[in-house]
Amino acid sequence: MNINAPSLTPPFVYTPPMDPLRIHFIDEVIIVIEKLSGLLTVPGKAEGHQDCLESRIKQDYADARVVHRLDMDTSGLIVLARTADAHRHLGLQFEKRYVDKTYEALVWGLVEPNSGAIDKPLRCDWPNRPKQMIDFELGRSAMTKFEVIERCEDRTRVKLHPLTGRSHQLRVHMLDLGHPILGDNLYAHRQAHDASSRLCLHANGLRFRHPNGGKHMTFVSECPF
Repeated sequence: MNINAPSLTPPFVYTPPMDPLRIHFIDEVIIVIEKLSGLLTVPGKAEGHQDCLESRIKQDYADARVVHRLDMDTSGLIVLARTADAHRHLGLQFEKRYVDKTYEALVWGLVEPNSGAIDKPLRCDWPNRPKQMIDFELGRSAMTKFEVIERCEDRTRVKLHPLTGRSHQLRVHMLDLGHPILGDNLYAHRQAHDASSRLCLHANGLRFRHPNGGKHMTFVSECPF
């Protein structure tokens, strides 16, 4: 069996989960919430793709504004702003890389080094978009630190710390390392894709400064897989 053969996945049908959203923190200027795997962060362009984290939270908090995003299949922590000033403040923190984000993932195979860093630039693979690719000439800088949490049979649980925020960065970097994330319908080979019913990538840690006063805020979310 050729494990490098692409997965035979059916045509995409958007069926977002209907579980209630979990709010970790809320005050007059920010909301920290947990996005479900399979739910878009913001509305998609296609008809029928309007249901998303943003539209759901606005049903109860009409002033909520998205500051950053997670891929549809990634779950985990997101901070939203409730005022224009908070939106600008948080946006600058992300732009200046003051926000600290960590992820937990299950990847295919046994990762050999206990820790390391991947420093490889990324750009869109235009003929195959939305896929991204490594390109040392045209790509934008991208760096990911990784640390092994546990090895088990044919997979490894890892902690991922992106120092940049490129699209699909963690998925492409782990693929380049030779260990695609389980359940990844874009980058994983057949066996890695079929090893999980969902993308095994969860944003489990988020740290930033509160827009009012600058106090450090730290949030942790338990990994669901």
